[in-house]
Amino acid sequence: MDEYPLIENHGLIGDLQTAALVTTEGALDWFCSPRFDSPSVFGALLDKDRGGHCTVRPAHPTHSTKQLYLPDTAILVTRFITEAGAGEVVDFMPVTGTTVTDRHRLVRLVRCVRGTMTFDVEIAPRFDYGLSKHEVHITPHGAVFVAEDGTELTVHPIREPEDERLADILTHRDADVQVTLTLGAGEQRGLILEMGADGPPREVRRDEHERLFEETAEFWRSWLAQSRYTGRWREVVERSAITLKLMTFAPSGAVVAAPTAALPEQLGGERNWDYRFTWIRDASFSVYALLGLGFTEEARAFIIWLSDRVKERAGGGGNTGPLNIMYKVDGSSDLNEQILDHWEGYEGSAPVRIGNGAATQLQLDIYGEALDSIYFAHQHGFQVGHGGWTSLRTDLDWLADHWDQAEEGIWETRGGRQDFTYGRVMSWVAFDRALRLAQSKGWPSAAGRWQAERDAVYEQVMAKGWSEDRRAFVQHYGSEVLDSSLLRMATVGFLTPGDPMWASTLDAMEEELVSDSLVYRYNPDASPDGLRGSEGTFSLCTFMYVDALARAGRIDRARLVFEKMMGYANHLGLYSEEIDPTGRQLGNFPQAFTHLALIDSAITLNEALDNRKPGLVRHGS
Repeated sequence: MDEYPLIENHGLIGDLQTAALVTTEGALDWFCSPRFDSPSVFGALLDKDRGGHCTVRPAHPTHSTKQLYLPDTAILVTRFITEAGAGEVVDFMPVTGTTVTDRHRLVRLVRCVRGTMTFDVEIAPRFDYGLSKHEVHITPHGAVFVAEDGTELTVHPIREPEDERLADILTHRDADVQVTLTLGAGEQRGLILEMGADGPPREVRRDEHERLFEETAEFWRSWLAQSRYTGRWREVVERSAITLKLMTFAPSGAVVAAPTAALPEQLGGERNWDYRFTWIRDASFSVYALLGLGFTEEARAFIIWLSDRVKERAGGGGNTGPLNIMYKVDGSSDLNEQILDHWEGYEGSAPVRIGNGAATQLQLDIYGEALDSIYFAHQHGFQVGHGGWTSLRTDLDWLADHWDQAEEGIWETRGGRQDFTYGRVMSWVAFDRALRLAQSKGWPSAAGRWQAERDAVYEQVMAKGWSEDRRAFVQHYGSEVLDSSLLRMATVGFLTPGDPMWASTLDAMEEELVSDSLVYRYNPDASPDGLRGSEGTFSLCTFMYVDALARAGRIDRARLVFEKMMGYANHLGLYSEEIDPTGRQLGNFPQAFTHLALIDSAITLNEALDNRKPGLVRHGS
């Protein structure tokens, strides 16, 4: 690859166990196998020279590109247009199902639509984050790349027997493969890249490819047909739903925060984290979005996954808490953070981190998010069993002993613990939802203690989390810094949306954290977080701002912010984590948190516009 594409110049495909990114220039530059959190096979996104890629592009140096999804699917089409002709690459991954497998297929169909086009195809894997050397074996029917540890990538050509003459296969000195295809209008070829193949390379006939294509399209269309959303932003919301589904590990129901690692929050900076894991917080938010749209099975699967984490107490208790803040998709908790020194990082943004050292942080808010999602699911007919309730009671007893302490907070700062207001608010939520669950079912509980702790948290937040000088709730006790995580205070019912204290907090955030409708998490200059550099506006927070405005009755303002935010999506409707001052997307891509918040805010705003009543609260109060 010649240079780094913009982060937003990518589309996402996947099979519900792993995923891949494809650029608008036809480069597949990120793919890990066999899971989201496995080592990469293609990683040019983080090192264009040593990361590995599979590229299909016109040989003609001058061309324009267009990229789109086939409607209601995760099938990606990248179109190339030249004076001599027009062609396209159709990329998708056949869905694997709920059984864990090492077999994953990337289908890349190449076809000429008009005129004549010559495509250059280069397949250059770099196994294990580029650390493992490989060799390639060319056969009459394809090729096999074999890494030092025995991992194999098999290339099956899509062609009819009489099409042999169209391919000229060359082997590079680095054991890569190059194929040149010259196609006329109506002709199509292609390849299937397969991990974990159960046999040698073979020719895939057109009818077999068409069957895979139709099965994949039917899966996505049938799945999306379950959506109950009929609001104003249906296409945007349903694309976000498909994107979230692509980031779900089907065997466990866990949703990864993003399918990528180490994409920078600031170009050239050190805020480069691995997001290929499941955060209790992020995934708990998915319950609201999924149930709000009608995807009950996905919500059920995550609630089961979450209940298993609660029961196993992997966090070990003590001051670290019974829950970890994040896990691998299979529920394991070894997320040791490492730096890949041999990779330069996206546009030179080193270090490239894999694993995540924040996994052992104390973040008290996760207990509120977990309990709120379980309670919300309970309201929608999901039942908590005796074992699950017993474990939740144990967690609440731990929280009763430990909520009043400093912690790292929702943003995983590495500058030392603080008494974060948001962590206290969500501790209040945990006790409140537990009391409601116990009362609704008549279950045994330490109701007296939980109520006392809930009330104590409330009184403390009102006394220490409020700044009379700022006329706002602040990031942590003893500070004057604002924090957009507190936009959820009214959403979860800690305050009513019409409370004057809440109105003045929104006004203060508008003045300090909002820049032309886009919202920063906080000001790192005013509240050092232990890291160098700055960051862009946080897209999650912008959608949270929309939600908060709509609930507070500021409906026209909420709609304007929402509509302006739509303009920052990429050409496919996808969002990364952040947006820089030039409008460029930054951070891991696409980000589940952003798309979850988009769905939630779209539902809230749509209801507010329909009803034109202030203070609507859809869940959690």
